Amino acid sequence: MPSIRIAAKPASHRTLFKWVRLAIVAAVVCGASVVRAEEYRLGVMDKLRVRVAEWQTAEGAVRDWSAVSGEYTVGASGNLSLPFVGDLPASGRTTVELAEDIGDKIQKLFGLRDRPSASVEMAQYRPVYLYGEVQNPGEYPYAPNMTVLKAISLGGGLRRADNGQRFARDYINAAGDSAVQIAERNRLLIRRARLLAEIGKQDEIALPEQLKNFPGVDKLLSSETALMQSRDKRQQRQLAALGDLKSLLQSEIESLAKKSQTQQHQLELVTQDRDNVDSLADKGLALAQRKLSLEQRVADVQSSLLDIDTASLKAKQEMSKAAQDETNLRDDWDAQLAQELQNTEAELDALTLKLGTSRDLMTEALTQSAEAEHLSAQAANITYTIIREKDGKPTEIAANETTQVLPGDVVKVNALVAMQ
Repeated sequence: MPSIRIAAKPASHRTLFKWVRLAIVAAVVCGASVVRAEEYRLGVMDKLRVRVAEWQTAEGAVRDWSAVSGEYTVGASGNLSLPFVGDLPASGRTTVELAEDIGDKIQKLFGLRDRPSASVEMAQYRPVYLYGEVQNPGEYPYAPNMTVLKAISLGGGLRRADNGQRFARDYINAAGDSAVQIAERNRLLIRRARLLAEIGKQDEIALPEQLKNFPGVDKLLSSETALMQSRDKRQQRQLAALGDLKSLLQSEIESLAKKSQTQQHQLELVTQDRDNVDSLADKGLALAQRKLSLEQRVADVQSSLLDIDTASLKAKQEMSKAAQDETNLRDDWDAQLAQELQNTEAELDALTLKLGTSRDLMTEALTQSAEAEHLSAQAANITYTIIREKDGKPTEIAANETTQVLPGDVVKVNALVAMQ
């Protein structure tokens, strides 16, 4: 016996009696059910209910293999995967064949004396599919004894004509979309005109030719004009602030230059006085204290000149930065206008395509609505086809309303229109 232990429990006498009774009932109905079980072949997406039990001769009891029992789905590979047992081929086989295979596998895997009894029941069949002239085509659950007519009823029956009402709805919807798109187009045209005026440094917006004599255009033009004026005022305020800063810095530079000239003149005087004292000191006619005082005065004037030069250099740097900020402001403004114009052109192109589509839909809806009366006089011949997979290949089968449908079938409904 392998080291893996399956959760199993011996049954009481009442449970044993229940299993024996189930076995007798199964034997009685076997003749009636085995034909149907053998007729149906499993396939991908079938859900199965597996139950496994083992009769232990030595103990005279039934052991329930609950770890293996449960509901499972046939996978895309066509296999059924069970705990401890592994993958078993299921697609194309009957439930009886699969049950026998499960019992044999468990007996061999665990080295059991008696082969466990496995039962495989259908928990849920794989779905059927409706396609074509059905009110609600798609995937639907399969039920036993399903016919083509029953399958179509799940999809709401055959597709119903509305005698032109659908075309009227299409026209109303397309007309509504067209009205919204025209309003959006007008707004984009006015915006483009405003951007062109801003780029061209113009004071007024030129009304586009497409909008002349168009109702409501004055309101759009007034709104865009107010926006242009507001944006222009904001830019002018920013430029004026930079201009004031440049003027202030220029005045500071000029003031520092005059101060530098004054200090330079003082330096010349102090230097000359110091040289005279040095000459007298050499002759012994000047005091050392006076010579030291003049040396200190020369140093102070030179330090003041250095501070003035530093302040002047800093003011010139700030002046250069202000000029660069002014240039950047103008360049950024021009780039922003160009980008907005490009985006507006792209939106206009996309909206023009949508507007053309809406108008085409309106024209088509009018044409179809005019022909609705002629269509109502025509009769549609409905034909049914079942597409069923056989030997791994789809096969088309001619059908009628009473034809049996199997799990996984595709029911195709065709309408052949013919004049009466």
